[in-house]
Amino acid sequence: MDLTVTTRDEGDVTVVTLAGEVDVFSAPTLRDEMSTVIARGGTRLLADLTDVPFLDSTGLGVLVGRLKTVRVQDGELRLVISSDRVLRNFQITGLDKVFRIYPTVEEGLADMTGER
Repeated sequence: MDLTVTTRDEGDVTVVTLAGEVDVFSAPTLRDEMSTVIARGGTRLLADLTDVPFLDSTGLGVLVGRLKTVRVQDGELRLVISSDRVLRNFQITGLDKVFRIYPTVEEGLADMTGER
């Protein structure tokens, strides 16, 4: 299954929507797309993984790498995860303590936009 990555701005938050599996083959696409957003000045990111049925360790690594990149710029990367299977990967690795995770985009945006 191919990965598609789309972005949209919601105020100063960029929503990065993923659809498809994030694995060793598609992770470079995710890395490149998120790096492009960051290079354009997007440092407040909400990654929507609602339509991601599978995410492997390579995908986790990309997300951690982009988190480090935006934090250096006083930014943030938060996640929307509705799949128990994908969420389990974050729980097993302890990354659910590193990322702020929301069940819906609306909740993530409300929290992020209410903070500033």
